[in-house]
Amino acid sequence: MTELRERWPLDDRHALRDELLAAYADPSRGYHDTRHLTEVLDRLDELAAAGEDFDRVAVVLAAWFHDGVYDGRPAAEERSAQWAEQALPPDVAAEVARLVRMTEHHRPDESDRNGRALSDADLAILAAGPERYAKYVAAVRREYAHVSDADFATGRGLVLRDLLAKPALFQTRHGHDAWEATARANLLAELAL
Repeated sequence: MTELRERWPLDDRHALRDELLAAYADPSRGYHDTRHLTEVLDRLDELAAAGEDFDRVAVVLAAWFHDGVYDGRPAAEERSAQWAEQALPPDVAAEVARLVRMTEHHRPDESDRNGRALSDADLAILAAGPERYAKYVAAVRREYAHVSDADFATGRGLVLRDLLAKPALFQTRHGHDAWEATARANLLAELAL
């Protein structure tokens, strides 16, 4: 948790940071937890190191907020965006909320550098190695424990097919080059199961 606290991009609002950390640390979460937040922040660092251009403060804040509310129910992204709008300084709140809303479908415009970076970092788990990918799938299933196996399989299948229908899962140059092929293979393998 200490490492995550140090990655907060604002010099202040530490109580807000700690509220977000508490939300991610909620034991009822499966996948959308502090590990997920850490991995998204790590992928943003990777994208920046590879030369991808985006507004670091806004995108990192959006990463912190994008799953601030996550309870397996509809409109979690909207509720997370509203939290950002209410809690952040006005000069950054609108952009952070816009980016959080974008994560509902992960379809940023081609000209949206911030959206492309956040979307790619959030979806990078799809390109994980076999062991991590299996843990990710199991953790997502735990988050939807209230849904029957049949309904979960149907819903998950729809999500996977929607992702595979995209011309590209990753919108940044680095994301596409580093993660696209592996992610598609993982999605196809999961769908086959």
